[in-house]
Amino acid sequence: MAEPHNTPYPPATPQCQTPRSSSPQRPHQDITGGALTPAVATPATTDGAHAKPRVLHIGDPIKYNPDAYAAFSARCEIIRPTTPERQRPAFAAALRDGKWGSFSAVFRPFWGTGGEMGNWDAELISLLPASCRVFASAGAGFDWADTQLLGERGIIYCNAGLAAAEAVADFAIAMVISTFRHLPWCMTAASDPAAFQDCHAGATALSHNLRGHVLGLIGMGNIGQQIAQRLGLGFRMDVHYFDVVRKDAAVEKMSGATFHETLESLLGVSDCVVLCTPAGDKIITTESLAWLKPGSRFVNVARGSLVDEGALADALDSGRIGSAALDVHAGEPRPHPRLLKLAGTKVMLTCHNAGGTVETHKGFERLSMENIMAVLSGGRPITPVNLHHLKQCYGLRIKPSCKLFYMKPACSDNLDFLNPVSTRTDAVPGSESQPKQISSEPWMMSVESDDNSSDEEEVSSINVDLVENEMLLLRVL
Repeated sequence: MAEPHNTPYPPATPQCQTPRSSSPQRPHQDITGGALTPAVATPATTDGAHAKPRVLHIGDPIKYNPDAYAAFSARCEIIRPTTPERQRPAFAAALRDGKWGSFSAVFRPFWGTGGEMGNWDAELISLLPASCRVFASAGAGFDWADTQLLGERGIIYCNAGLAAAEAVADFAIAMVISTFRHLPWCMTAASDPAAFQDCHAGATALSHNLRGHVLGLIGMGNIGQQIAQRLGLGFRMDVHYFDVVRKDAAVEKMSGATFHETLESLLGVSDCVVLCTPAGDKIITTESLAWLKPGSRFVNVARGSLVDEGALADALDSGRIGSAALDVHAGEPRPHPRLLKLAGTKVMLTCHNAGGTVETHKGFERLSMENIMAVLSGGRPITPVNLHHLKQCYGLRIKPSCKLFYMKPACSDNLDFLNPVSTRTDAVPGSESQPKQISSEPWMMSVESDDNSSDEEEVSSINVDLVENEMLLLRVL
């Protein structure tokens, strides 16, 4: 069975019982002794000084970007384990025995294959060679990989949610429309003459236009922002959102979004709630559902595990929620049985394919390659998710709820991924451009705390080629 396409949930695997170390391991030292640029150096391996870096490609061959992959392969030594070698016992044994040598990156460009070894937990991560510096994968969700432990070992994890954002946002719009217009009921009635007239009367009495209603977004990342722009500007909905960190004024202005400091506050005003956060604890529970207006609507394009599906079914039965649309499910590939019974009337159910477009898969492949080349060339990754864990290993004095700005000498590479008019070449495999030289001077970290006080301290030089070359706002929670 094919894996889902937007933020799939891999099959369960036996979990290692090895306890997490009480003190994080320090990131691996840069074995070449300095920051790298594509024109200056190639990462060394233990198999030979300055040999081409090895990349462990898990899964099927590239399908959509053959030219980029050819250039990628010319600059890296690609190792692709067979399907039997990717099964959990065989894969773990191969890592333990060093079968694939000192590879520098793990590359998973698809969701349909490459996940046969199961969750990347302490067992597998502890077996990675010291040379491994980056893990780049398709998809937005990453609850199948212990990104904190990867960061503690100095390995950057990069997802590809950016490539799926447009497709998932488009799909979410269809789901929001479904909740306002009761599309499952309308579609079922079209095949039953007796139900045809009943639906005309019933659905019409319950349906509403989207304009003027309050859209509540839980999560305001790439997907959330695109949903906000489409529904706020295109459908004239009143956009509100809750996130762990408030977005910049420019982001809010783009869609007219209003920030809520608590989930309870957001749910209390929302006519339709869209869950679009990539990971975290269970959010939709009996308690949080009670904060909703009677008859509210609910859409989930995030993770099925974020929702208490039994409580959601209770809310649909009681009328607390009038309609719902779910692309993701806790027990995939089997949706909750009570929700299945409502699928022809109150609930739209789809098979976790909101991001499943050709354009998304093209982006998964290319973005994963670009993330790897950026890191191995000494540049900054495009879509990292665990840099805060990597940096916390350095013992920096970071206050809770601080905003971290890592500053660098003047170098404004354009990494506008998937921009069709972009002329950038700095992160593209096989680029012939001359990259800007990366300064080796000490870096400074500016810490802005909630009380508006600030102090600065010098960043450790450990793994400087991985952590210095960024222009990122990191959230430390």
